[in-house]
Amino acid sequence: MQGFLNLNKPAGFTSHDCVARVRRLLKLKRVGHAGTLDPAATGVLPIALGRATRLLQFLPQDKAYRATIRFGICTTTDDLEGDLLLAHPAPDLTLDQVAACLPQFQGVIQQVPPNYSAVQVQGERLYNLARKGKAVVAQARTVEIFSLTVLDWRSGDFPEIDLAIACGPGTYIRAIARDLGQALQTGGTLAALLRTLSSGFDLADSLTLEELETQIQAGTFQPIPADAPLSHLPAVALLDSNARRWCQGQKLRLDQTSLRVRAAEERNLYDYPSWQVHHENGHFLGIGQLIESEIGTLLVPQVVFDGAGFDDAG
Repeated sequence: MQGFLNLNKPAGFTSHDCVARVRRLLKLKRVGHAGTLDPAATGVLPIALGRATRLLQFLPQDKAYRATIRFGICTTTDDLEGDLLLAHPAPDLTLDQVAACLPQFQGVIQQVPPNYSAVQVQGERLYNLARKGKAVVAQARTVEIFSLTVLDWRSGDFPEIDLAIACGPGTYIRAIARDLGQALQTGGTLAALLRTLSSGFDLADSLTLEELETQIQAGTFQPIPADAPLSHLPAVALLDSNARRWCQGQKLRLDQTSLRVRAAEERNLYDYPSWQVHHENGHFLGIGQLIESEIGTLLVPQVVFDGAGFDDAG
């Protein structure tokens, strides 16, 4: 079995827990995931099955969330799972005040990861250092927030705001909650997080673990095709003889391929770091890269996903 599973991760499970559960349900050894979610978070967790684990590095990186931020609260982990550091009611905080601060968190910004995170400092994870009582602050990193949209506002002693957040890789939503609270001088922490989009997979198409188990028992589960989340990559089609050679690790001249590039993007071919490679009949063969050589532009194998059976694949 190979392909992808769009899993709707439940609260209380680590991403590793989900991989282990899927491995047991499908009786499959090679299972991996993209885009780790904290245990308290829910939503889209892309799971790779079989040889598709080799494709995780090529998935699109953009993500989207629905986040609830609670003001007047600070914790050690920047979410409700941590120890309480501050609880100071903020009943006078208004939506207008919060909305006025949001623009400073959009676009390309500098963000310091939470102390309890998987970021490494001097070869050790921050969460391990924090558990040892070592006060180490990670270096600020450049991240990109594409949009922050207010969904709901609830006033009170500890007011809450619901935000729709679209962002690039490496963004910590907990850090947004912490920094927004600091900007408003009330303190803030992440109260709930639902990931609605990750690596090309949408929440609307996801399966819960219970739904997955039901489909497996009924014999109806079908993994998502391995090339389905790769539509952001341009594509190359190979004739049968060239497909065989490429799958054997040989480099092909560009004039031996048929390029399919989205017409709306007029970019240099070398601006694309990776290309989908298909047999002319549509069978997905793997991922390739274009390089310059003395004999011209070559298509070089990066990942040969499936080099067998393309004679009769439709």
